[in-house]
Amino acid sequence: MADAAKSFTEEFKEFIAKGNVMNLAVGIIIGGAFQAIVGALVDNIIMPIVGAAMGGVDFSGLAVTVGSAQIGYGAFIQAVIDFILIALVVFWIVKAYNKATAPEEEAPARTCPYCKEEVAEDATKCPHCASDIAAA
Repeated sequence: MADAAKSFTEEFKEFIAKGNVMNLAVGIIIGGAFQAIVGALVDNIIMPIVGAAMGGVDFSGLAVTVGSAQIGYGAFIQAVIDFILIALVVFWIVKAYNKATAPEEEAPARTCPYCKEEVAEDATKCPHCASDIAAA
């Protein structure tokens, strides 16, 4: 019994210490913090602008009563609008991040005029066909 518990404990420690579990934990924590930033941006900047553009319409209070049940369809509409706005903000942030971190494009490689293979920019002889080529 002690051996089984010890092996389980060691196996669990090994599982937790694996990189992908730690990366997942860090990702969840960072995601929570990022959600707070995006939520604040949407709630305090984007939604007031959208509300002003729509004449101050607030869908969250819309409801219909069926018998004794009240169906708050407005809260659903508001949640969909919030989701679309948050998704849009996240898209803009990811797009800006990708643009800022995009690798620089390499200059087009020079090609040998005879065999059409790539050659170094400063080459005077093609390493593929041994032809003499003009220096760039």
